[in-house]
Amino acid sequence: MFTDQSRPHVSPAPCRSPGPPLDVVEWRRCRLREAGFPAALARSLSRQRVDLHALLELVDAGCPPELAARILAPVDAEVDEPRAL
Repeated sequence: MFTDQSRPHVSPAPCRSPGPPLDVVEWRRCRLREAGFPAALARSLSRQRVDLHALLELVDAGCPPELAARILAPVDAEVDEPRAL
């Protein structure tokens, strides 16, 4: 059995389906996994209203997936009070 550090690099299967197109959420999750996002993060982001293309562009430019997700995370609509700096 391999540990995470000794496991050989295995690329996720491409996002292709022999039949009808995949569900949109499943397709987004698959694209994020192909780009190197961890499974749990890809699953979470695939269900959110996050710009998938912007995420992929950041990762293609060398940004780690976790940081790309933080950069593009939706800002909360509610703001209590402006904070003093």
